[in-house]
Amino acid sequence: MKYYLAIDIGASSGRHIVGWEKEGRFQTEEVYRFPNGTKEECGHLVWDVAALFAHVKAGIAAAFGKYPRIESLAIDTWAVDYVLMGGEEEILPCYAYRDGRTQGAIAVVHEKIPFERLYEKTGIQFQPFNTVYQLCDDMARGRLDGATDFLMIPEYLTYKLTGVKAHEYTNATTTGMVNAASGEYDAEIVSALGLPVRLFRPLSSPGSAVGQLLPEIAAETGGNTQVVLCASHDTASAVEGIPMSEAAYLSSGTWSLLGVRLPKAICSDAARRANFTNEGGVGYVRFLKNIMGMWVINRLKAEISPDLSFDEAMNAGKGSGFEGTVDVNDERFLAPASMKQAFDSCFAEGQGPKEAGDYFRCAHRSLALGYKAALARLEECTGRTIDTLCIVGGGAKNVWLNELTAEATGKRVVALPVEATALGNLAVQMKR
Repeated sequence: MKYYLAIDIGASSGRHIVGWEKEGRFQTEEVYRFPNGTKEECGHLVWDVAALFAHVKAGIAAAFGKYPRIESLAIDTWAVDYVLMGGEEEILPCYAYRDGRTQGAIAVVHEKIPFERLYEKTGIQFQPFNTVYQLCDDMARGRLDGATDFLMIPEYLTYKLTGVKAHEYTNATTTGMVNAASGEYDAEIVSALGLPVRLFRPLSSPGSAVGQLLPEIAAETGGNTQVVLCASHDTASAVEGIPMSEAAYLSSGTWSLLGVRLPKAICSDAARRANFTNEGGVGYVRFLKNIMGMWVINRLKAEISPDLSFDEAMNAGKGSGFEGTVDVNDERFLAPASMKQAFDSCFAEGQGPKEAGDYFRCAHRSLALGYKAALARLEECTGRTIDTLCIVGGGAKNVWLNELTAEATGKRVVALPVEATALGNLAVQMKR
């Protein structure tokens, strides 16, 4: 029996899942889980990458404790964020995408290369936290002066395990700097922005081998194995874990990502105006739309009903009669000090939600309507009629939201395994 380890890290939690094939069926076991989240440091939101790496090692040790021989491991995480390196040393802090530090950089970038041109070349949607804006903010602050590399979060963790600085294609596409046709960093964009050319290395495909664990890591974790690159953007792994390749997919977590697999990017004006993105997949393009996602429900629950379980919050929403909705993609919901106040600000005085159930009903129905609007734009841009929507990720467990989505979109909704990301991570490893 051959065993493989998927290390799947999201913005709120991470998990280590061992997978194997038995009698033609995929088997998995979660061996380690840990919390994740941003912290505030000097007025900015940052990631504690040292703590992340400690959890990565602890989970590998837990895996070796149950499965002494593991063929390979691979790491996937959220996109966009990275660690700057000066040789072998980290240039910290590692800023989090919700920090908001890029507001000044956005205008500077678009003065040098208009967004229409960026989209024409990369097919990547505008998001204020895209890596291209973060790097230009770093350049303005002098943080790139001594930088020799920037490593996306999975690449950084892989480097800490192996000593090898690899650069993976699917996550790189989320930077907004990879040419949609060539699949490599775009020299014209790098030059126009004045970014150091040395930072932009050739990209490797999912399934590429990186190397064995460093001797000191092997000694600490109790074993050794080959480290490989999966589709290291977690959404890319999630899509690879969905068996229904012709259906539309909705990866429902902190963010909701709704899209389809395509043979090549759509960089049309219509796709740009609809703010759809063309991110890398395993032999295909993921044409998709970012929607705010379970973040709004999670933050509301933490603020107004922290003692409720997620099912209890869902049922409180079902029991409400409030009919108001909001645009969940409004930037006011990205990182508000108060999610409740962000919802309140969308309504005239006295017209907004009042009870906890009202807020939960508003959030659930608004998400479903956001999915409806995104599906309509997707069908327009692709010329395809969508019959089935596959929902994966933690949000797939929200039965009422699935029902609201089916009602709003008129599509057949299929909820698939919550750990689709880990399944996709493992599938890439097993295909090598």
